[in-house]
Amino acid sequence: MLDVVIKTGKENMDVKMVHRFLSEDSYWAKGISYGLVDNSLTNSYCVGVFVGEKQIGFGRVITDYCTFGWFADFLVLPEYQGKGVAKKILFHILEQPWSKRLRRKMLSTLDAHELYRLYQFKELSYPSRIMEIYNPDVHLQLQQDGGQLR
Repeated sequence: MLDVVIKTGKENMDVKMVHRFLSEDSYWAKGISYGLVDNSLTNSYCVGVFVGEKQIGFGRVITDYCTFGWFADFLVLPEYQGKGVAKKILFHILEQPWSKRLRRKMLSTLDAHELYRLYQFKELSYPSRIMEIYNPDVHLQLQQDGGQLR
């Protein structure tokens, strides 16, 4: 098992590393600007996993701390994948008192269903009740229009 330290709060995150991963390596935020990532961390509960001073993992929850949380931007640097880093992030978040009382916790994933099932996430109970406006490339459109935080 990896000897790691968990830190919380945007002030403890390596925002440049998080941005680099999201904008270059993620399937969900390719091309996202640094300003948008920076701002999104400001408005989230952030968790980072560190080996020494190097951040190797990240996840955040967009939440009101009372009823709802959206789990987003979970990432682990490739050389540390498969070593329990994401599990440490999830465990940390789910053990927070505010997280335990949330009525609904949600996320979206392309390929980590089995990981999240370990933590009681499952398919929607009532998918016909969930609606969305889905615009996955809005961050790219805003940059082209000059309306994006940079």
